[in-house]
Amino acid sequence: MDKFSFLNAVHTGYIADVYDQYLINPDSVEPSWRSFFQGYDFANEKYSLADDSATNNINIKVPENVLKEFKVIDLINGYRTRGHLFTKTNPVRARRQYTPTLAIENFGLSEKDLETVFDAGELVGSGKNTLRNIIKHLETIYCDSIGVEYMYIRNPEEIKWFQSQLTKNSNHPNYSTESKKYILKKLTQAVTFENFLQTKYVGQKRFSLEGGETLIPAISAAIRNAAEIYDVDEFVLGMAHRGRLNTLINIFRKPIHELFSEFEGKDFEDETIDGDVKYHLGLTTYKTLRNNKELKMNLVPNPSHLETVGPVVEGISRAKIDKDYGGDNSKLLPIIVHGDAAIAGQGLVYEVIQMSKLNGYTTGGTIHVVVNNQIGFTTNYLDARSSTYCTDVAKVTLSPVLHVNADDVEAVVHAIELALDFRMKFKRDIFIDLLGYRKYGHNEGDEPRFTQPKLYKAIAKHDNPRDIYAKKLIEEGSIDITYLNKTIDDFKNLLEEEYLKSKEAETSKVREFMEDAWKGYTRRDLEDMLISEDTSYEEEKLKSIAKTVSTVPEGVKFLRKAEKILMDRNNMVFETDAIDWGMGETLAYGSLLQEGYDVRISGQDVERGTFSHRHAILRDEISEERINLLNTINDKKGNMTIYNSLLSEYGVLGFDYGYAMANPNALTIWEAQFGDFSNGAQIIFDQYLSAAEDKWKLQNGLVVLLPHGYEGQGSEHSSARMERFLQLCAIDNMIVADCTTPANFYHLLRRQMKRDYRKPLIVFTPKSLLRHQLAVSKLDEFANGSFQEVIDDTIDKNNVTKLVFCTGKFYYDLIAERTTLERNDVAFVRIEQLFPLHIEKLKAIIESYPNVKKYVWAQEEPENMGAWSYMLQRFRLVHLEVASQPFYAVPAAGSTARFKRRHQRVIDKVFETSHTNFDS
Repeated sequence: MDKFSFLNAVHTGYIADVYDQYLINPDSVEPSWRSFFQGYDFANEKYSLADDSATNNINIKVPENVLKEFKVIDLINGYRTRGHLFTKTNPVRARRQYTPTLAIENFGLSEKDLETVFDAGELVGSGKNTLRNIIKHLETIYCDSIGVEYMYIRNPEEIKWFQSQLTKNSNHPNYSTESKKYILKKLTQAVTFENFLQTKYVGQKRFSLEGGETLIPAISAAIRNAAEIYDVDEFVLGMAHRGRLNTLINIFRKPIHELFSEFEGKDFEDETIDGDVKYHLGLTTYKTLRNNKELKMNLVPNPSHLETVGPVVEGISRAKIDKDYGGDNSKLLPIIVHGDAAIAGQGLVYEVIQMSKLNGYTTGGTIHVVVNNQIGFTTNYLDARSSTYCTDVAKVTLSPVLHVNADDVEAVVHAIELALDFRMKFKRDIFIDLLGYRKYGHNEGDEPRFTQPKLYKAIAKHDNPRDIYAKKLIEEGSIDITYLNKTIDDFKNLLEEEYLKSKEAETSKVREFMEDAWKGYTRRDLEDMLISEDTSYEEEKLKSIAKTVSTVPEGVKFLRKAEKILMDRNNMVFETDAIDWGMGETLAYGSLLQEGYDVRISGQDVERGTFSHRHAILRDEISEERINLLNTINDKKGNMTIYNSLLSEYGVLGFDYGYAMANPNALTIWEAQFGDFSNGAQIIFDQYLSAAEDKWKLQNGLVVLLPHGYEGQGSEHSSARMERFLQLCAIDNMIVADCTTPANFYHLLRRQMKRDYRKPLIVFTPKSLLRHQLAVSKLDEFANGSFQEVIDDTIDKNNVTKLVFCTGKFYYDLIAERTTLERNDVAFVRIEQLFPLHIEKLKAIIESYPNVKKYVWAQEEPENMGAWSYMLQRFRLVHLEVASQPFYAVPAAGSTARFKRRHQRVIDKVFETSHTNFDS
């Protein structure tokens, strides 16, 4: 008897269902069934089951009807896996041809099977049906205006959810007439707005949305559903240029006359800022929905570096989730709108995607929408990427992707509703690839036919999405031409009224972004930045903090080395009164926590510290529980979080910048592993930290810690490239410091939070000074001191004939040499705050030395690096000479021996003890 004859007695629909489960997760099915399916798959891969001789050779005789059912299941899974390659999603191009196709012959079926009824149809919601109808149903679900990529997901629950959702309505929405009219209204606004701008401001850059106007009803639908169905209270949107003006007007309801004033090129009303071009500006607004729910909406400002806004959006979102929503990420929805060339070409997107599930950076899932113009600037998509899709970066985190025809507005809205449902259920990222076109060139002044003549010939003849949808609604009887014309005319009349109103305004204005988060803070200028702040703190409270962070909690077992660290902390406060850098930093955090400030630190290896000085997180040796002793101090009102980051500078710095933007009451710190690793994030420094207040009225108190100091560790591990940061310093845009004592660093951090305004703070932190016997401070200096922008020498000033100005760790090298040489004619003045320079304090110090003949700026770095060029520009009190290495292409030599020779020669030059050249 055939050992598989029992299959005749089993309902084939049941077999199909079990096999479907097996394909998703083999371990989820009963072992005997798993063995059978494994045998079937083996045979199907190694032999053609339709080949009787092959079948006989391996002695498998599956009943014919069951065999055919399996082949239909294979066909179904073919559509699920590869259907997205054969869709109608491209409105203006013919699709590339992929093989193998979904032809039934490729699955061992033929035309004579088309009228055969198969139970497998139940898997896709068509019920027991003919193969012809099953295929038609599959084509409707997987190969129409929406292509779905999801079968690579490894979570069976998510795959089953998708299959269930797609078969509910055959992946086609059934909107009410009211909903269709709303979609048409938003689409009409989008199209009419672009047409109006094209008429009134011919040739002006606006980065038109024409060809992708369905983005507007899609975003609008996402907002409404998120608030009304899922009770979302706030959303944060980031996008580049294309469609931004349309989004500002038709989603965020920016006053239209204000935008038109910007097109007129009027000056900004605020003389203290330079502002930015109109398609970079952001906005925070409130919208009341149909259920009277008020939704807060934030469109984040961004520069021309297209994807930089992505990590900033995530950082803002995480800060709001932490601060405003008690960690509940279902109350806030991040949305990022990308361009197709940017999402495929910018490595930052990968960094942001890799952050999406990490504990310190997750926001509970982001909806990513790609406005796919199928062209980047003038570059054809075939030259813009190697991947099949621009969204293939989504597969890094196995995030699903919906490819949608931008001409089919109902499909677009349906896709974003499906994406919203997925995000809210699974708290994961999801991508929508909105395949459209770009009606004009990269900007409205370009001629795209120069590089894409064939494509733009087709685009010129192509109807816009509003006309396509209106025709459909008229044909089905949902609206008539009168309704359509009224909808168009009403919005056009509004635009005309606002256009005339804009002529009356004399200036433009930059609206505040997230103004509610910054209540109580004020913008300050350079003069205010030089005012001293009271950063003292009660000594007894500092001792209490010190006791907590130097004591092993009851019931916890730390590594012996960790216990030694705690013992050393205790001794330096309670025995020797010589507090090192790590302990001084810890006291700063502890005191701020007690005062009600939150502390967030992130970066590579920050829990321990690159140089093993911080040890903010200790682990129980037995349970491996992470323990932050600072979160156990008495009377703590704030909370400290510290996260080792992924190996990213650009993405993580952008995230932390966004976090600091949304939560000015948190001391937010990003620390580079080595100082010059910050160059991987240079765009964030250039476009955000140094310029955002002047462009967008955005204050930000982010602290950036950059290890810096020449210790013979080679080019990349010596200099944090302070020259680059000092070059970015302007009137009052940031603070740059290079402290030499733990107490001064402590007061610098406390000052950052005690002020009623925020400026980015760049700190060049030490490496060797972390354990230098002279780089210590007494407890009284913490309790009763304040930040010192300049620290004078303590030697007899009457003997001094050379006054040397320096900064950072080099000071200790110089005073060590002075001690060796027994020189009392050279004094060293430490500039602890490089920007802004406290000129009045420097002037007073200079005047206190009556016999100085020579003034010198001394630095470790080559003459073309470090602070020398900055000092030439800003330090005009006396004539300065320079003692430094000569001009070099690299910050430091790779050879330790060569480094020592060069370093000593700079020191010799300060004391004028040697004049050897620097060639080696």
